Amino acid sequence: MQSEPATSWQWSIDQLQQRQLEQLNAQLAAIMPHNRFYQRKFGKEHLQLSSLTELAHLPYTTKQELVASQAAHGLSDHHTYAAQDYCRVHRTSGTHGSPLLVMDTSTDWQWWADTWQHVLTAAEVTDNDRVFMAFSFGPFIGFWSAHEACVQRGARLIPGGGLSTIARLDFMRQTQPTIVACTPSYALQMASVALEHGFPLAQLPVRRLLVAGEPGGSIPAVRERIEQLWDARVIDHCGATEIGPWGFGWSTGGGIHVIESSFIAELLPVPSMPDTNLRELVLTSLGRHGAPVIRYRTGDLVDAHRPPSGPCRFLWLDGGIVGRADDMVVVRGVNVFPSSIAAVVERFPAVMEYRVTICRRGQLDDLILDLECDDATAKAIVQQLDVAIGLRIETRLVAPGSLPRSDGKARRWLDKRESAVGR
Repeated sequence: MQSEPATSWQWSIDQLQQRQLEQLNAQLAAIMPHNRFYQRKFGKEHLQLSSLTELAHLPYTTKQELVASQAAHGLSDHHTYAAQDYCRVHRTSGTHGSPLLVMDTSTDWQWWADTWQHVLTAAEVTDNDRVFMAFSFGPFIGFWSAHEACVQRGARLIPGGGLSTIARLDFMRQTQPTIVACTPSYALQMASVALEHGFPLAQLPVRRLLVAGEPGGSIPAVRERIEQLWDARVIDHCGATEIGPWGFGWSTGGGIHVIESSFIAELLPVPSMPDTNLRELVLTSLGRHGAPVIRYRTGDLVDAHRPPSGPCRFLWLDGGIVGRADDMVVVRGVNVFPSSIAAVVERFPAVMEYRVTICRRGQLDDLILDLECDDATAKAIVQQLDVAIGLRIETRLVAPGSLPRSDGKARRWLDKRESAVGR
């Protein structure tokens, strides 16, 4: 394992940028003679930068490009080496398009584990902790790299894959974990099942929940509800299969730090929102030579600034990922993100599950909110949405248990506009 992550948290901006430039040039020297994707994009086999400002002269990389390359070659040719040089294979979830196959060499996988140590340090995970992985070990990267990082830290790992929610809770009763890794929505689902079955959730010795995969860990209402139900603190994390584990939060909440010792962050203005502080996050991975992404447009919208002091000077994203450029819907002149709906709905413990459907009515987009709750709660939610985002949204009460659940990313944003146009 590399040096303790907290050492880099206090680097000056000059130290940080010098290290980033050295890492970027080392990566370019390693990949450019072999990487067909970036040879085409940059027009040369050898490339070195004299300063980070020159990075802005290079073209962006997009998910669509990688997916198109995969469709043409069977595996995106942003992979640098021959297939036999890779030891790990994962696939994106396909939430925002076609699933993308991404492979890692053993060196890349160590980079993942080293970078994840920032999250574990922020969560104060030690070799005395017992970490329960409450997710299914499928092809999506999920918490696979967290598992590796915890093993290398010396913590005891408890795999929770292949079990129902109540079976997982019973396994927790047997194994007494101090840390639980899961998505925010699954943390709430486990708490709901515990309540339904009379399971004494608060008696578990869990002191931290490591959450990732979807917004929630940095949304105050969601975070507070999880912490109250579990009597534990939430540590948020952001990452992606094609990028790497790029961000970590604190037990005090409020947002995400970009791990700038492993990534270069850029902030791209959003033409559709000129009057806000929101920017699209663009990331360049540093150290993942087998499947690099350079100037990758994440599509994530953030409100960023650099803290002048504190435990970490890495770039801070206030509120974490505020939304995604491709998830924003304009309804009667109001910009609406999934996170803005979640911030209201998930304040109400009576809501067992919910889903938002985007539909087309005439030439305009509209939203319908399905709720598993009682009528009084639904009316209160309508009022709170009106106050919070200035919009009255149609709600429908649905039968308990009728909306889909998952231990992975929750699919609560259903877009039916394309099918409506086709009719």
